[in-house]
Amino acid sequence: MIQLILHHYPISPFAEKIRLILGYKKLAWQSVIIPRIMPKPDLTALTGGYRRTPVMQMGADIYCDTALIADVLEKIAPAPSLYPSQVNGASRIVAQWADSQVFSAAMAYNFQPAGIADVFAGLPEEAVQAFVADRAAMRGGAPRMAIGEGTSTYKSQLRRLSDMLTERPYLLGDAPSIADFSAYHPIWFTLERTPSLSGILDATPLLKDWMTRMKAIGHGVHEKMTSEQALDAANQATPGDVTQMPFVNEHGIDLGSEVTITADNFGLEPTQGTLVAATKTRLILRREDQRTGAVHVHFPRNGFILKKVKS
Repeated sequence: MIQLILHHYPISPFAEKIRLILGYKKLAWQSVIIPRIMPKPDLTALTGGYRRTPVMQMGADIYCDTALIADVLEKIAPAPSLYPSQVNGASRIVAQWADSQVFSAAMAYNFQPAGIADVFAGLPEEAVQAFVADRAAMRGGAPRMAIGEGTSTYKSQLRRLSDMLTERPYLLGDAPSIADFSAYHPIWFTLERTPSLSGILDATPLLKDWMTRMKAIGHGVHEKMTSEQALDAANQATPGDVTQMPFVNEHGIDLGSEVTITADNFGLEPTQGTLVAATKTRLILRREDQRTGAVHVHFPRNGFILKKVKS
């Protein structure tokens, strides 16, 4: 039986996306709670640098980015499908839009003063400032969308999502697809984590009803696991065999090369290792850490930059 280990924290929107997918597919999983901000020494011992949330672990194989994690979970449990054949392409396009554009606008709206007060209620001002500094570092110094633009853009996006629900219970049909899970998590943050701002959804009652249906899916069966236990699980396992994966060389970089992989827009810490696989959709590095032994770190091609390390 495959042991699925999710490294996450409760208020992470992207972690909520994966928690709900695990519930939808009725998969049992282990829950490792990680810090919201750096440093994250146990997580980066597994990833080699990547610090975005969540990360999924299966033994000595470490999966980064929710788009890839969703694909992996689909292979483990094909039914119910996240990618119904009749809307496979459309569901991925809507999901990518929601994970990037809807998320960015939602966070600009959610993190206005009233939302900040909700999220950090009871915490000292130093904790708020530490979080703000951490997220600025993740953006590489790039400015965040202003509250005014975020609010108007978010309202427009909510209307578009609501329009998709006028004749069906889910965004693209009678059952959820990856589009629903990707659109759900930024709105979940508004409803669950910044409730004083949730009135923005009053103008879209169909969307509120859809949120209720999505929330009812739940997170499935999970148990607590410590980060030390997760590191030990990696150390005792062997990474999966990648030798039969077809090599797609889009970068002119041979397998066996020392490389870095870095996100292209947020969370810019690089992961360095040996390139052991490159398919149409995935890049895999092999790396070693004293605490984990040899691991394979998996990334999707979309949204990440591969570079050869200069000797």
